[in-house]
Amino acid sequence: MAVLVCWLLVVFDGYDLIVYGTVQSSLINDTGWGLTKATAGTVGSLAFVGMMIGAIVAGRLADALGRRRTILACAIAFSVLSAACAFAPNAYVFGGLRLLAGIGLGGLVPSANALVAELVPEKWRSAIATLMMSGVPIGGTLAALVGIPLIPLFGWPVMFLIAGLALIFVVPLGFKYLPKTAAPRSTAERGGFSALLKAPYLGASLLFALATVATLFAWYGLGTWLPNLMQMAGYNLGSALTFAIALNLGAVAGSVITAWAGGRFGPIRTAIVAAAIAAIALAVIMTGPPVFLVYAMLVLAGVGTHGTQCLIIAAVATRYPSHLRGTALGWALGVGRIGAVAAPQAGGFLLAAGLGVNSNFLAFAGAAAIAAILLWVISVQIKTSPSSPSSSLKNVGSSHV
Repeated sequence: MAVLVCWLLVVFDGYDLIVYGTVQSSLINDTGWGLTKATAGTVGSLAFVGMMIGAIVAGRLADALGRRRTILACAIAFSVLSAACAFAPNAYVFGGLRLLAGIGLGGLVPSANALVAELVPEKWRSAIATLMMSGVPIGGTLAALVGIPLIPLFGWPVMFLIAGLALIFVVPLGFKYLPKTAAPRSTAERGGFSALLKAPYLGASLLFALATVATLFAWYGLGTWLPNLMQMAGYNLGSALTFAIALNLGAVAGSVITAWAGGRFGPIRTAIVAAAIAAIALAVIMTGPPVFLVYAMLVLAGVGTHGTQCLIIAAVATRYPSHLRGTALGWALGVGRIGAVAAPQAGGFLLAAGLGVNSNFLAFAGAAAIAAILLWVISVQIKTSPSSPSSSLKNVGSSHV
């Protein structure tokens, strides 16, 4: 039940992340707030700035104060603040609320994954960590599905009121079922970020973080801009949202596929393939293929981008010791949010510069390719090291990296 509660909270986390993409055109066209594509991208980035703060701080707090307290605090925060966005009178208040909600959103995932890693047997840890992240695209799919009928009927605010349902239905389950966890007891185990950023973990920490930057740039760039991009390409809002559904369904499938493949072939090796698939799929879209092929490539892009991120989380969760696990996840996801922050703004600036829809797909494809290269570097180092996870990680963190 504790794992299920964590997964449900990740579903709402995913909904809150993707919901902005479903309402973006409405905010530009219907609010009178004076938003342009560039400023809308900036507003979209504010939630990711908050997530960067939340992931780094909450990951450390989860190790120091316990996973349960941190998870519940993050869930309450993002539920209340996301629902409050529905009542924002202007873009400034809306952006501020998204920034604050992002702190809770960013803190939930590393804390929940750290708790789940403690609750499941070690042999299942990588697969469960990957499956846990299926909640993100499932939440994103729900955002697109409910947006198709509800936005025309009730307007964009209803989408943020739905986000508040987590406070009513899931948080109470969290208080009942999430177990209390102790902070590390010995002084030797209290390393925090200082332990991650020196031998033997420095190289691995930097490489995982940079790979996350590239992956999240591609994933959240698509999540933020895809409906708008498809509208610019000539599709109406309903059709544009079905493309977003295809992307997120691909991500859901990717969570399952990569959980199996990561368990069989290893999370890092599988992540390299997933990132390469995403880069190729997005490159194909730039060629202007038939509509059915666009759908297929978006499904593959969802499989690749989100699948890569799931596998990075699985790799981090299995390759750091317990007392550093939450901190390491928070570090990778927190620094990685730089990519999530940059992607909405980059998409907006490229469009504002008149470079067209394909400029966005090119940027996101390039980011996926960079992620594949960084993960390949990690895999090369692990191949030269002993077979145990801890030894492998220490070798990746050694001076020759």
